[in-house]
Amino acid sequence: MKKALLQMHLAVLLWGFTGVLGRAITLDAVVLVWYRMLFTAVFMAVILGYRKQWVPIARKDRKLLLVIGSLIAIHWVAFYGSIKLANASIALVCLSTASIFTSLTEALLQRKKPDGVEVGIGLLAIAGVAVMYSLPANHQDAAVAVLPNRNLGIVLGVAAAAISAVFTVLNKRVANRYPARTLVFYEMSTGWLLICLLLPWHGYTSAVVHWLPLGWDWLWLLVLSLCCTVWAQSLALQALKHISSFTSTLSVNLEPLYGIALAFLFFQENNELSTGFYLGMTLILLSVLWQMLRVLRPKNYIADKSGID
Repeated sequence: MKKALLQMHLAVLLWGFTGVLGRAITLDAVVLVWYRMLFTAVFMAVILGYRKQWVPIARKDRKLLLVIGSLIAIHWVAFYGSIKLANASIALVCLSTASIFTSLTEALLQRKKPDGVEVGIGLLAIAGVAVMYSLPANHQDAAVAVLPNRNLGIVLGVAAAAISAVFTVLNKRVANRYPARTLVFYEMSTGWLLICLLLPWHGYTSAVVHWLPLGWDWLWLLVLSLCCTVWAQSLALQALKHISSFTSTLSVNLEPLYGIALAFLFFQENNELSTGFYLGMTLILLSVLWQMLRVLRPKNYIADKSGID
């Protein structure tokens, strides 16, 4: 049990590093995601080949994996775009609203009547985002000068959370049919192909694009792909065999807090944030906690982390 807990918390800590690494890597969001998906797909292919774990995908599921992989690619572009325009802390707080969007998306796709409590939780999360977006109104605040594109970063962060909710719900339709590594390989591959199609347009519309990683970028990309995706997922899968769903979900919900703490430590982002950020973060975290307590009821809980951070 102790080993499983350590494995789960190490996995969550590695996921928390994605925001810090996204800021450390000098590539823009689209090119960064192109490299991350490529490296992750290659690592997964090597592991599946070495262990002889290739599993064929049914034709009816291939289109769904194509959609999911494309959504993950767009999600990551929005998430890293949020980091580049604002910072890792803001992007991670916005991303923490994904669980709220997920519950609402499930109700919409399953054509169920929206739960009044879930709507209230969603409104609380939206209020938190609105506070972050609108405050401070005083343009003498240091945070405004440091982060001139902060509000656009918040918009992209919320968009990343909403897209994450959609592919998380879709992932649940195939999660029990295939091994997790197989799904990750196909989703990374299809997402990478989508980014390949977008790169010419990105190069045409952007003033300056650095296509090749510089210096430490190579190492950070390898860490992001190998450690924060492949290794973290393996640790989580091993831990889930020995710990309860309740413990797993509590651990996963620590990810934004780990990520923000790491951003404060490595980039001193606390100096870039205003009172509006902390007020908004409090409202969003309260909504996440409220939703988590409801979802953790045995009759409601679905034991899987279907998103990829």
